[in-house]
Amino acid sequence: MTTEGPRGPNDTTQDLGAHPDVVPDRGSGHTLLYPTIVMREPMPEPPRRRRVSARLVITAWVSSLMGLVLVLVNLITWSALTARDNEQVDQALSQEIGEFQEFAAVGVDPGTGEPFTDVGELIRVHLAHQYPADHEILFGRVDEPSAPPGGGSTPDPGDGSGRFRQGSEPRLDLSADPEATGQILDSPDARGTLDTEEGPVRWEKIRVRLPDGQDGSAGWFVIGYFTAEDSGAVASTMFTVMLVSLLGLACAATAAWWVAGRILLPALQVRRAAAQITEEDLTRRIDVSGGRDDIAALAEQFNSMLDRLEGAFTEQRRFVDDAGHELRTPITIVRGHLELMGDDPEERREVVRLVTDELDRMGRIVEDLLLLAKAQQPHFVHPSTVSLAELTSNIDAKVRGLGERDWRLEAIGDASWKLDPQRVTQAMVQLAANAVHHTRTGGTIRLGSAVHRDAALFWITDDGPGIPPAEHGRVFQRFSRGNGTSRAERGAGLGLAIVRAIAEAHHGRVDLRSTPGAGSTFTLVVPRTPSGKETT
Repeated sequence: MTTEGPRGPNDTTQDLGAHPDVVPDRGSGHTLLYPTIVMREPMPEPPRRRRVSARLVITAWVSSLMGLVLVLVNLITWSALTARDNEQVDQALSQEIGEFQEFAAVGVDPGTGEPFTDVGELIRVHLAHQYPADHEILFGRVDEPSAPPGGGSTPDPGDGSGRFRQGSEPRLDLSADPEATGQILDSPDARGTLDTEEGPVRWEKIRVRLPDGQDGSAGWFVIGYFTAEDSGAVASTMFTVMLVSLLGLACAATAAWWVAGRILLPALQVRRAAAQITEEDLTRRIDVSGGRDDIAALAEQFNSMLDRLEGAFTEQRRFVDDAGHELRTPITIVRGHLELMGDDPEERREVVRLVTDELDRMGRIVEDLLLLAKAQQPHFVHPSTVSLAELTSNIDAKVRGLGERDWRLEAIGDASWKLDPQRVTQAMVQLAANAVHHTRTGGTIRLGSAVHRDAALFWITDDGPGIPPAEHGRVFQRFSRGNGTSRAERGAGLGLAIVRAIAEAHHGRVDLRSTPGAGSTFTLVVPRTPSGKETT
């Protein structure tokens, strides 16, 4: 990094490569040469923070959302299967109780055709005609034992009460377990669940009595349903669903990782390119062929930015090289004359004159360079509404003192326009000075202004040697000079570059029409701004 400023007598920092005894020298006018201070400490590197990959973040979010959805699906599936099994068990219990109620309501033994006079016989006959499933058990209890006349059901003579159960052997005979039977019959609820060695049993019971007016013992009819098999089926189904969910989650995470990598590839290339790009190498670009998403658009914009940066750095290098070349020449001239200067007073005066002239030229070059640098700033021009007629008259009055030429004012625009009158005057004076340099004494220079369509035109026309068509674009470049004239006559080659910078600051341009041997016409075009034109 370099900084410029005056150096005090106690400063120990010296210009790189300069003699320690060299003191800043003053030229004529306001030109002052300052030494360059070189900062030798390296710039500190910014602290590096630990960052998480965007690809990993996207994959984590997709996996989390997918996992949450799969958890909800598993919960809903489990709830639905469990509710369906409970409904099936309730329907089975209600169906058996309903069938027994219908049989008891009839109250007639289908074998004899006689009405039932004993609760135990009623339960026994009903059980003899039932064929329950393997996971069901039907049994009854009466308050007093009742001896059946035939098989089909078996009384329990040992516990002091009648016990009847289905003919087929159940999975677990609850009627033979006094503890289980007691829990069911003593429960105040009509339905309940009992834990057994065969798993949970859903049961339902109903109280059985003889019709009014008949004597006899009362009893209970019980239906039991072993739910372990159904619960196992639900668990097996849920295990399969969970396994499929985990496989789906793994596939979704893998797909998210792959898709995120494909989408973020241009962004990764942007980061890598930005890390590899240096001031010396701005040629690296990102391949976005086939991409149509926002990330690809970002890469395209990044490439465009690199194009602009490369152009700016190239222009800057060329500008610095040209400026160094232009400033090196007068410095060499000054040094050469000072080294060869003798003791003769007349020679000394001539050397001082030459040195002063070169320093003045260096001052003009520096001022022009500063002006071109300011042209890149947003407040380079300060537009205001001015009269084109008054501005043209002022320009005409100023340029007539540049040289003994036949000055002719061709036209004056009759309008008010929004522009910076000082910058436009500066540009026109520069064009007029350029015309004076390329015409002979007494030559004709015409100037004028006009309004054409939506633009104000200011022009300078001379009868000089003209400019070849191949050089029309080059003459507006910095440090560019026309051919056919000496270096002293051509100047630094920044005048037309300043004119173009002023025109572009007004969002306009400079047009050139020239034919070798027939003179040249430079036209400054200032377009109308949204609030710029007020016709008088």
